[in-house]
Amino acid sequence: MKNWKTTAEAILTSGPVVPVIVVKKLEHAVPMAKALVAGGVRVLEVTLRTECALEAIRAIAKEVPDAIVGAGTVTNVEQLKAVTEAGAQFAISPGLTESLLKAATEDGTIPLIRGSARYLS
Repeated sequence: MKNWKTTAEAILTSGPVVPVIVVKKLEHAVPMAKALVAGGVRVLEVTLRTECALEAIRAIAKEVPDAIVGAGTVTNVEQLKAVTEAGAQFAISPGLTESLLKAATEDGTIPLIRGSARYLS
């Protein structure tokens, strides 16, 4: 059973945009998050595309309390567990597998949001 502290809808409507953040250097994570929050962007998606992504999520969750930090590019159950333990408040997956969806709804404590790309011309 899901035990979410907040819903996906609440997260996605908490700000005008959800930036997709790729943190290449851990020391940039907190200053970047603070600048975004100061500029009115509270919902931050840190992708799992770099080696320091989990530590970046952990640092932002700890040091930027006004941020709603989540993890992007979550593709398996192990990653979902890891980002939850790191302090992510939501996870975004580029697609859904049965095992990932089951983990998010039955065992998860954070909402899993199916990602999408929209291209405007």
